[in-house]
Amino acid sequence: MSAVEKRSVTIRGHRTSYSLEKPFYDDLVAIAAARQLTLAALVAEVDETRPRDTNLSSALRLHVLDWAKRGTHL
Repeated sequence: MSAVEKRSVTIRGHRTSYSLEKPFYDDLVAIAAARQLTLAALVAEVDETRPRDTNLSSALRLHVLDWAKRGTHL
């Protein structure tokens, strides 16, 4: 299993961090590229739409899972 890595990003003018396993991070980067977004823009979008009781790392994992379940190929 892949180790969890902590990463930082600036969204809407403030620094925040999230922790993801490498496969999730790699897919997130691929999703951003497929949508022609920066990684920071994609993370901001997920952050903006996530339920407030869900942490950012979990929301990012669920976004990757949802993308995969829709059959969108990276």
